[in-house]
Amino acid sequence: MEPTRPPLTPGTLYLVATPIGNLEDITLRAVRTLTECDLVAAEDTRHTGSLLKHLGISKPMVSYHQFNEARRSSQILERLQQGAKVALVTDAGSPGISDPGERVVRAVRAAGLRVESVPGACALVAGLTASGLPTEEFHFIGFLPHKSGRRRKELERLRGCAGTLVLYESPYRIQRLVEELADIMPNRQVVLARELTKRHEEYLAGKPAELRERLAQKPPKGEFVVLVAPATEPEPREEEPEVTQTCPDSESPGDPEPV
Repeated sequence: MEPTRPPLTPGTLYLVATPIGNLEDITLRAVRTLTECDLVAAEDTRHTGSLLKHLGISKPMVSYHQFNEARRSSQILERLQQGAKVALVTDAGSPGISDPGERVVRAVRAAGLRVESVPGACALVAGLTASGLPTEEFHFIGFLPHKSGRRRKELERLRGCAGTLVLYESPYRIQRLVEELADIMPNRQVVLARELTKRHEEYLAGKPAELRERLAQKPPKGEFVVLVAPATEPEPREEEPEVTQTCPDSESPGDPEPV
């Protein structure tokens, strides 16, 4: 006889991980939570609607994304205070990991209500464990800033981290990222993991300059998890330009950051 599973707890926010590509990558617990909850808060209701249809689930939904987080968080909190069971999902992976979710979790916890994680697929874990790079220490950065000045500054800072670096990047900026890595971390081993769990899943490994040539020959497609190995030898550093101060008693604004 199958053991009886406890029902969902009223007034609880459930953070439900969803597939990052392959629709089979959803847990039995996630399916049960989506089936038994009162409301699904989704990053994109159309995308989540397709997933729920695939699972044979019909539930009321509201959108919850970066542009309506403040307003929607208060509405979700109100529903929870009334005893509703709310499932929060993003388009792919775990809510709050480079996706909306952090803000509403803080609000719910601050109100003294319950938050429960329903774990599952996560691109950073999938990419890291299959990359062949060290896993005993890693640093997850998510998406780098879009502006080139801030990106380079962040990469310079990350060069001092001891473990494997894990980043997310879109196909529209992956070539620029590899070029920046070739300048800043030229001797590192880099793995580009694309289309994880999907039919065209692929891992490209090599030094940044090698990957730059391969990407130039074959335009990139799909979302990327970028993994950078720890340094094994000293790396060249860009020399700081010499600054000549002509007026020590005044301050002038710096040059605008390049875009």
